[in-house]
Amino acid sequence: MKSWKSLQALLVSLVMVIVVTACGGNAGSTPTDSSTAEGGVNSGSASGDVKITLLNSKGEIQTQLEDAAKAFKEDYPNITLEIIPVPAGQSPFEKASALYAANSPSTITMLDTGDVEKFKDRLVDLSGEKWMSDKVDGSTDLTTFDGKNYAFPLSIEGYGFIYNKAVVDKAVGGSFDPATITTTQALEDLFKKIEASGTGALIVSPMDWSLAAHYLPLAYAGQSADKAVVNQFITDLKAGSVDLATNKVFNGLMDTFDIMKEHNIDKASPLAGTYEKGPEVLGKGEVGIWFQGNWAWPQISSFDTASGAYGFLPVPISNNPDDFGNTQISAAVSKRLVLDKEKSTPEQQAAAKTFLEWMVYKEKGQDFLINKANIVPAFKNITLEPQDPLAKSIQAYITGGKIEESMSALPADHWSKVGASMQKYLAGAADRATLAKEIQEYWTTVK
Repeated sequence: MKSWKSLQALLVSLVMVIVVTACGGNAGSTPTDSSTAEGGVNSGSASGDVKITLLNSKGEIQTQLEDAAKAFKEDYPNITLEIIPVPAGQSPFEKASALYAANSPSTITMLDTGDVEKFKDRLVDLSGEKWMSDKVDGSTDLTTFDGKNYAFPLSIEGYGFIYNKAVVDKAVGGSFDPATITTTQALEDLFKKIEASGTGALIVSPMDWSLAAHYLPLAYAGQSADKAVVNQFITDLKAGSVDLATNKVFNGLMDTFDIMKEHNIDKASPLAGTYEKGPEVLGKGEVGIWFQGNWAWPQISSFDTASGAYGFLPVPISNNPDDFGNTQISAAVSKRLVLDKEKSTPEQQAAAKTFLEWMVYKEKGQDFLINKANIVPAFKNITLEPQDPLAKSIQAYITGGKIEESMSALPADHWSKVGASMQKYLAGAADRATLAKEIQEYWTTVK
């Protein structure tokens, strides 16, 4: 994904293969001989069994991963997989770094794309794995260094405004057409219509990762459909030569954010909300819209009263429908699985590789990815059709060529540091000039 062209190839390849149910393949040989010590270090055992750990940074699928570990053990009885969640409020980079500092890294770690390079010297080279020949084109570009790939591409994720169709249908007095929302004004008009129908327009989730790993990066990626222009913009930010206060895309995005603040059901106390509140109020039809990604479907569906009718709207940044970003949603390969080589034994590394193959080639593994975790996979051989409406909505945008490449390689501390600035802006504790200044100052510290 070093260019928009490679992203298009990746996404088009994905759409072409997600059409019919696939059957499982051979997940490889069963490794033996070791067990896990407390905290993640895996120590050998004479029992012939092996225990491995997986550090999970997708909290919304913790239960599904635990169930997958049980299903995996049914196929491989001598392998025990323990799922360790990243604590709330901590980034996967921070938790993984802490485990390495304590000499107790997990066998498998779920990292964000931009974190892989920082750990590459401690990771197993996965270039020779069977699934490399079945991965979607471009899906390992950002985790390949000096010709070696260090990460398993777990999922393609997309995000934007998730809408509850039952709510917006009522608001517009008919069947809502998402293609009608192509400008900031059209979005604001929709908010007003939803409120006029007696329902809250939207909820703004105040988590730093949502604001700074998803929302704000639209200002970076939205600079151009040309990836080279986006990369130069980031380079210029680091050099301190960007004036965000006069940047059209940044200001347009924050104009939209101001409208979101005004219509937020938590307007009176904007930082009091939690992630868990978003899927509940959206699923119950208490709001019509929530800014989030397809990873939230398991939680939304647990509250759903709308028979699964949901989809995505882009985040417009102007009142010109032709401006890039106004009709696109953000999507890319996001979460990656990496294998530790410092503390894990060869048997544990082999067991971890078996788990990766199990997800790609075994029926139970594919069922976990598609049906249980609602993950859009990055493998061409997996043709099991997603059932959740958000994955289907992403596919529709992909098919229509309406994708803006996500900023999946942001600095590890971007969401915590810049997220704090976004939270101040959301709460009214900082104006836009202050926000722009703090973002610019942050980028000049990035090496």
